[in-house]
Amino acid sequence: MTQSCGTPPSSLAACHLCRDPAGLQSVTKWSKFKMNCVEGRLTSKCVECVYDELRQTRGLSDALIIVDHVEFHVHKIIMCNCSPYFGALFLRWSTPDQKVYAIQGLAAHLMQLFIDFAYTGCVLVTEDNVKDLLIAADKFNVIGIVEICCAFLTEQLCPENCIGIWQFTRNCHTPQLQSNAYNYILYHFEEVATSDELRQLSMQDLSDMLDRDDLIVKKENIVYEAILHWIAQEPWERGRNMPVLLAKVRLALTSQEYITINVLTNQLVQNSRECQEMVSFASRVISHMARNSVSAYCNLVARPRLPSAILLAIGGWSGPSATECIEVYDVHANCWDYLFDNMDQPRAYCGATFLNDAIYCLGGFDGTEHYNTVSRFDLKTRTWQEVAPMHSRRCYVSVTVLNGCIFALGGYDGHVRLRTAEYYTPETNQWTLITSMHEQRSDASCTTLNDKIYICGGFNGNEPLQTAEYYSPETNEWTVMAPMSSRRSGVGVIGFADHVYAVGGYDGEVRLTSAEAYNPQTNNWIVLPPMQCPRSNFGIEVVEDCLIVAGGYNGVSTTSHVEYYDLTTGLWSPASDMRISRSGLTCCVMTGLYNMTQCAIIRNDLPLLFLEEDMAEMDDDI
Repeated sequence: MTQSCGTPPSSLAACHLCRDPAGLQSVTKWSKFKMNCVEGRLTSKCVECVYDELRQTRGLSDALIIVDHVEFHVHKIIMCNCSPYFGALFLRWSTPDQKVYAIQGLAAHLMQLFIDFAYTGCVLVTEDNVKDLLIAADKFNVIGIVEICCAFLTEQLCPENCIGIWQFTRNCHTPQLQSNAYNYILYHFEEVATSDELRQLSMQDLSDMLDRDDLIVKKENIVYEAILHWIAQEPWERGRNMPVLLAKVRLALTSQEYITINVLTNQLVQNSRECQEMVSFASRVISHMARNSVSAYCNLVARPRLPSAILLAIGGWSGPSATECIEVYDVHANCWDYLFDNMDQPRAYCGATFLNDAIYCLGGFDGTEHYNTVSRFDLKTRTWQEVAPMHSRRCYVSVTVLNGCIFALGGYDGHVRLRTAEYYTPETNQWTLITSMHEQRSDASCTTLNDKIYICGGFNGNEPLQTAEYYSPETNEWTVMAPMSSRRSGVGVIGFADHVYAVGGYDGEVRLTSAEAYNPQTNNWIVLPPMQCPRSNFGIEVVEDCLIVAGGYNGVSTTSHVEYYDLTTGLWSPASDMRISRSGLTCCVMTGLYNMTQCAIIRNDLPLLFLEEDMAEMDDDI
């Protein structure tokens, strides 16, 4: 339905007979509604088709509307059903016997579209007419067309047009479209920051956006560079705003190197004493944070923006028993917290994933029972419910998502290690078996990359495995691939940057720190720098281009330690520890949420930088 930038087809037909009572959800639905309308006409069941025949023949016509010298023969009752405006026109603003009505302030071709909609339930919306049609429909209160146009423009949102669409909503009363467009700008700001449309923003609009915690950027330097991009449109006029805009940049969340190379060398910064003071203060805060191992402050200069994704650590084995605990990691605040309800039951060695605004937890073990049950946490209702169970009990299960379905591979049912695999379709609440793997695998780990599922390592009941294989859904076949350099049971596997990463695990003798990456193009493994801590049965995910590993068993005890691998530097670095030590946990990432406020650490709860005291301490350190 859409092009790569999010632009829908050039036209859209919609039928209001089948309108979704919950509100317009997508352009695709309206296309299906049109098909239903056509089918209804073929079977003589669509009342709109009867209306349209009356319009074509002018049978029982009781009004003549004149717009821009064009005459339209209509039926009053049908037009009243289209919009309250026509009800007022025929019943309150004219006499009962009046038949001719002249309407001002409306183009004839738009009036034709109003009539088409009133009689057929369908309207043709195109990229060329959508804005004029929306303004006219809003003015004449044709709510059905307003909703269709808003849906069309929402589907059309992309980094190159979202600002224009948001500014356009100021010309008509479309609060939902306005909210959709503004949220799109905030969530996709990294792409919007380099667009031509960014330069269309007023100083106040840009300043307001840069002030927000929910402006989503992976690195704060994007915000500074967006300011330079905006100023470049009119350097002499807009350059005067540099002090105001620079104050919106959380400079202490960049780096001293970035400030030295990119900020202090800027002519506008050099020419402004106010800017130089801000930069100097930010530099001192950076030094202070490094010495005191502080990742963020509540104060604006070091206040982290909301992340684009949230990491969840779910379940596992903690202390003497399985846990139902869920922790949330905010990568920008570098902090863990308990922000979600616990699972409905303790689960260790389970699988978890995030799909369609819900968290799914599959299988696992509570110390007594091996589960085939699946629980679903709905973010909107904040409640757990049980959905269809898997065909097999699966502890030590490997879980991933492909094409909107959840795949559960291998595991241990309490008696044997499994080769079987199955997938869950949320729309039908049904599990379906697929071809079994080549090997029995529990304690393995899997991931999705380029429309294939890769599973590596594990335990077959006798020994840790070095082997790996991948699944192609088109052929329903598993293919053996090059083995890893080490045997790895309790391994962590994740798809990242066109490679499959295999990290840690147990080789039958020791817990591993080693890591390697598989290149599907060459069918070989590349050795990577080792982790700082050995671990098996840990959580692994990618958040904002960093590979994060959490918890696990280090050979002596369970651990709460967390570290991440930065692909650009090729280095592992420590992150904030989880609040509890656990192994046998599973991690998943929540993405695509416009409202991250409910999932992220509350920014006002971060430590406060007491400016006078801390600045004096900084001066003493210097």
